[in-house]
Amino acid sequence: MPAKIIQPNTASYNRVDVNVVTVDIIENALRNARSEMDAVIFRTAMSPGIREQHDAFPIIANSNGLMVVGQFGSFIHGFLEAYDGTIEEGDVFLTNDPYSCNGAISHLNDWLVLMPLFHEGRLAAWAAMFGHMTDTGGRVPGSLPTDAQQIFEEGIQIPPVKIMRGNVLADDILKICLRNSRVPEWNRADLMALIAAVKLAERRIHELSLRFGADTLYSAMEMLLERNLNAFRRVIREVVPETPVSFADYIDDDGMGNGPFKIACSMWREGDRAIFDFSGTDPQSTSSVNYYLQDEQFKMIFGAYTSKLFDPQIVFNDGYYELIDVRIPEGSLLRPRRPAALSCRTHLLCRMFDLVSGLLGQGKPEAMCGAGWSASPHLMYSGFDAKGDWFQLYQIGFGGLPARPVGDGVDGHSLWPSFMNIPTEYLEAYFPLVIRHTQIIPDSGGPGLHRGGNGISIAYEFREPGEISIHDDRWMTHPWGVNGGKAAGRSKRRLDRISGASELVASKCDRIKVTKGDVLTMDTWGGGGWGDPLKRPARRVAEDARNGLITQEGARDYGVVLDKSFEVDEAATEALRARMAAEAGALQSFDFGGTIQELIDRCEVETGIPAPQRSSTERHAA
Repeated sequence: MPAKIIQPNTASYNRVDVNVVTVDIIENALRNARSEMDAVIFRTAMSPGIREQHDAFPIIANSNGLMVVGQFGSFIHGFLEAYDGTIEEGDVFLTNDPYSCNGAISHLNDWLVLMPLFHEGRLAAWAAMFGHMTDTGGRVPGSLPTDAQQIFEEGIQIPPVKIMRGNVLADDILKICLRNSRVPEWNRADLMALIAAVKLAERRIHELSLRFGADTLYSAMEMLLERNLNAFRRVIREVVPETPVSFADYIDDDGMGNGPFKIACSMWREGDRAIFDFSGTDPQSTSSVNYYLQDEQFKMIFGAYTSKLFDPQIVFNDGYYELIDVRIPEGSLLRPRRPAALSCRTHLLCRMFDLVSGLLGQGKPEAMCGAGWSASPHLMYSGFDAKGDWFQLYQIGFGGLPARPVGDGVDGHSLWPSFMNIPTEYLEAYFPLVIRHTQIIPDSGGPGLHRGGNGISIAYEFREPGEISIHDDRWMTHPWGVNGGKAAGRSKRRLDRISGASELVASKCDRIKVTKGDVLTMDTWGGGGWGDPLKRPARRVAEDARNGLITQEGARDYGVVLDKSFEVDEAATEALRARMAAEAGALQSFDFGGTIQELIDRCEVETGIPAPQRSSTERHAA
């Protein structure tokens, strides 16, 4: 049965007129409260993933669970559909199980805290925050086993439970959760930080209700959602065609030798509604790369991308969700059946942004972005130090963002705008390793009128024996360029042993033993280019070369010839560009670096790693 909300005060909220100034004040107060939630968690969490990298996402929602302010879209709809107990003032809920909350979160490392916010006996709003826990148990340190075949191998599964009841902490539940972690002190601190953040939101909602009145606060939040709905209705009519368009992209492999795996989607409009049909997406994997894509999460991805591209004045919230219809086949990569493993779902999650770009760009090519840093590659390093103490690092890498209609892609950044890099000083102070270098990889961004962002090379020298796990992608397929822009460089990983041996490391692997003095170099991929590279001003190409963003040889991909002083050879450049333009033919909407079959055929020659194996059904179109 559905959740039952216990409200001593049964009076309904009244919709009242609220002037625009008051609406703006309330909106900014809510946004400030969301920022305060971030500040609380980043100052009180212990794990570097949350404290330093900011892998946590807050929302404040109205009484129906629709996000009014936040970043990652509403988690509450899936929870309310799945939870069958009572919801009372002073309750705080905890879950990390995607299958118990309809995909409100998508793997076991993400611990989701939700709190109903009451005022004078009535449910006034919701607050929620989730953060990535460094370890939740399972078969490998970090709880992201590549070779897991069932979710039972990935760590503790926490169905929606009351971690606080009547504002009293459920110590017995907490003890069970922490007993299943290799770093319980981090998990405890991080969880308490999540709870503190939603508790802060409770105070702010109470203060706003006292200041403006409960009906005014309720009405202002409804107006903010309606404002978003009306704005998106216009945008959808402008950018989503009535005739279906389709697009497909791939993740390269599953870490067990299988792949590539296709994500396919068709998009069209029926009246004001945008339809997204994922028919044609591959069946669920036997490994852990599956991604339980909640409908609301895809709506968030579509809305975040679309609003920033086509109407940046839109205040992002869940108001437009009724305009989006998401259709995902059961048993597919994006809607796997329990107990399918989910821990390494990051690659599919992030690839959704590339997919939306490929769909929308077919109708609005002038507004299309290339493919880019659609991932959060993970490095885990763990073991016992010289004192016998356990250490465990979880770090997310950065790469090149795609070129955009308005300019170049950003070099060495995160897909998630709020993420921060872990400082080298922090890594070297708290973990037994030395960072040999962190540097831009020249020429890794796709050439174009607007250059794709470059990836990053980071070299870790391990100072204690241990083991590492890596979760990465785009080592075989390229981040694609658009509107004549070229594909970007791939990822690569090399492990140089203290013995003098050197080996290429697969993109998804666990239990790689390392010893003192071994050096792992991880090269991340770049962003695809935008527009004809022959039209990029030669002086800008020369400036990029002087700044170390491209090489002199790479300048020739733009038809630019540079001398030893990085000055443009005007005559040679004019001749080279004329020859390249004559040989190029018509500009292509997409440059994938080859068909999927061509990339498979060339894989080992170009990457040094054997191609993954396609299924016997030959489900991928070449």
